[in-house]
Amino acid sequence: MEKWPEECDYIIKQYEHIFKNEKIAKEKELSPSDRLAFHKEYSSSYMENIITWCEVQKKGNEVEDNSSLGLAINYILNHSEKLSGFLKIAGAPLENNICERALKKAVLNRKNSLFYKTEFGALIGDIFMGLIHTGITAGVSPFIYLAELHKNSHDVFLNPEKWLPWNFQKN
Repeated sequence: MEKWPEECDYIIKQYEHIFKNEKIAKEKELSPSDRLAFHKEYSSSYMENIITWCEVQKKGNEVEDNSSLGLAINYILNHSEKLSGFLKIAGAPLENNICERALKKAVLNRKNSLFYKTEFGALIGDIFMGLIHTGITAGVSPFIYLAELHKNSHDVFLNPEKWLPWNFQKN
């Protein structure tokens, strides 16, 4: 069974080429500016193909605007500038999976917060969720980070910027 409609094959194949080029850039350990030049040379035509294909589908009324594919095409066309950022800005990510994963954790926390006994308990849970997930994103062990915040609470209060997860390992 296919995971997407046949009409999506073209777009999927174009993105496969772009992600393959990203893998090559990572394997070569290219600097952000070299990666940008690499993608401009090897990936820009695929991104142009995607946008052109979407424009043709939209102008030719090949796809219903309110269908899943129509909504995806509209998304690509409406956000093509940002989706092409990796071709214009050195170091721009190709995807935002890290943000998607963070949002999923926030949604899960919201669901779990229904079981807190008080609003204050939910607030404290939100604060800890933020500290834990920001620490994980910054590459810090949440347990060690929270323990150090507790042990050094006076210094945290006086110099909070030094205790942000991305500065924590420098302390």
